[in-house]
Amino acid sequence: MNKYQALIQALNNCAAECNNCSTACLDEDHVKMMVNCIKLDMDCATICTATATLLSRNSAHGMHMMDECIEICTACAEECEKHADKHEHCKSCAVACRKCVEVCKNAM
Repeated sequence: MNKYQALIQALNNCAAECNNCSTACLDEDHVKMMVNCIKLDMDCATICTATATLLSRNSAHGMHMMDECIEICTACAEECEKHADKHEHCKSCAVACRKCVEVCKNAM
């Protein structure tokens, strides 16, 4: 088992939630109001997937990505939380992002 397994799972879960949120935001009636959310979802999914991939290979570069993951996941969570009372997908995404930040910080 990879020593970063819990971290990889949190990163992959966050990426999946972000991908789901961005797609769901595109289906919202007022999609223009969701543009920042969609962009952050896409950035967050990308950084989480890249970091999980590096860590799954035990790459020495995986840990270098953690600060960026924490920064983008935090920004994504903050944006999604603005819409969480109206959109369940934003609420789920924010929770996954906050969990990912917590796991990343604990791994450092």
